[in-house]
Amino acid sequence: MQKIMNNPVIAIGLDAADPSLIEKWISQGHLKNLSSLRQHGAYGRLKTFNYYRAETPWETFLTGCSPQQTGYWAPVKFRPDNYGNEDIEAYDFIEHPPFYALLGDDYRVGVFDMPHSTLSEQVNGLQVLGWGAHAALTPSHSRPAQLLPELTEKFGEHPAFNKDFASCQNLAALKQLQQALEIGIGRRSTICQELLQREPWDFFLTIFGETHSAGHYFWHTSQADHPLYEAMKAYSSGDALLEIFEAVDQAIGEILSKAPENANVLVLAAHGMGTNVMDLPSMLFLPEFLYRWNFPGKFGIARGKPGQQPGSPMIGERAKRGWLGTTWSLKHESNPLKGLLRQKLPTKIFNLLEPIFGPRPQIDLISPFELIAQSEPFYYQPALWYQKFWPQMKAFALPSFSEGYIRLNLQGRESQGIVSPQEYNAVCDELTAKLYRLQDARTGEPMVKEIIRTRQEATDSNPKLPDADLVVMWQEKYASDVVDSPDIGRIGPVPFNRTGSHRSDGFLLAKGPDIPDGSSLPTGHSLDLAPTILNLLGAEIPESFAGKPLIKTPVKVN
Repeated sequence: MQKIMNNPVIAIGLDAADPSLIEKWISQGHLKNLSSLRQHGAYGRLKTFNYYRAETPWETFLTGCSPQQTGYWAPVKFRPDNYGNEDIEAYDFIEHPPFYALLGDDYRVGVFDMPHSTLSEQVNGLQVLGWGAHAALTPSHSRPAQLLPELTEKFGEHPAFNKDFASCQNLAALKQLQQALEIGIGRRSTICQELLQREPWDFFLTIFGETHSAGHYFWHTSQADHPLYEAMKAYSSGDALLEIFEAVDQAIGEILSKAPENANVLVLAAHGMGTNVMDLPSMLFLPEFLYRWNFPGKFGIARGKPGQQPGSPMIGERAKRGWLGTTWSLKHESNPLKGLLRQKLPTKIFNLLEPIFGPRPQIDLISPFELIAQSEPFYYQPALWYQKFWPQMKAFALPSFSEGYIRLNLQGRESQGIVSPQEYNAVCDELTAKLYRLQDARTGEPMVKEIIRTRQEATDSNPKLPDADLVVMWQEKYASDVVDSPDIGRIGPVPFNRTGSHRSDGFLLAKGPDIPDGSSLPTGHSLDLAPTILNLLGAEIPESFAGKPLIKTPVKVN
């Protein structure tokens, strides 16, 4: 590409930062640096895709292409030959490289800690990946190779890298996580300041993954729309989520103090966050629903009592076993005494006593602790606890980080498929009808907002289609811990896991010599981010890009 514009671009991503929170906190005077950028720049909201919204935003940002173009839907890939799941991490970028790799030798580029990316030989500059990003999905390495070790030795590691999680009801663990994130934010700021002073970059990019981690684990410390908010306030008066964003806001000010005066500054989020309405429905309720639907009269986990008012959410001593331990203790047992002991005793003690009740069924749910021992990376996904049953099921739930994903066990596609292509639509219709009857047992709210079919024909073998045949979009009004179905009964109550989950809303905040002061940007899409950056740089926008520039700039020829 021929460089035709002079003003550099500094892009700072706030991973999964929700625009509603940003707008509220700016109006309340909390985020002073973002407020200043807003007052003297331009602002607009973005949308991303409604499904696979947690897995694809950064690939969309980096490639300028939709998942339908790239074929990348999630970091886990289902294998129909053996009913296994492969951890594929990020997109391979072979067909569609990162947009900054297209800039060529005329542009000097600096990239620090971009998640879901890859090192590209085409980038004229430096790249550091896997320093502290949330779910980096890329190795910890750099170009030049010695740069990451140099920065780590000088400034330190990110203390929360690959361990940015905590039990949502463990106050000490949450505080420890907050401290680790704040240290990481400070170190990120210092490293970016150092890199910005090394040379005048045409394009510099970094992402604050700390906002993503904080949204997942601190939502209930901050926002009253989560059922655990009041319980958390009884133990702590702090707002950990706001405090993380205030630390990021301060870091942004520090970073921009070292930016060139003529830089166009972009602060962006490709997707957002809200109270967690997806983890339990997708990860737990859906696999259990499908298990009971496939095997009428059987129960896997959390058999509830329909018709009774649900008890209080699972908080306090019982939930202190941790989410995995507490949830697994709800495994259904046909022997009532065995079921009671499973719930009341610590897992290790129950495991010692379990042989007293006789041999386990030949095919049974797989314990998450067994999966840990087998080094299964997705052991925390309850869908995998049912994996031994998948060959016998007409449909089963796939691991998910956002919406509910259903795979039909199709003849000719799955190695042990039992649904004929002629039955495909009928099975989809039946599941859709029954899922629409699912309700939150506390509010009566319908659980399902929409169900999307990803294939027009059962035999459609397009390799760029997602693994799921059906995508279940859940209601977004209330965090559910117990659901009722007239078809399969009650599931729950179950303990809450992460307290924040993703939304399809993002934002773009821009300030600089090529951006009108105090202006509003048109509502855009995450697909528009890469074209906007290339347009500000005066670079050519590839025909493969599905979006358009949100900021029109005058052409400045060198």
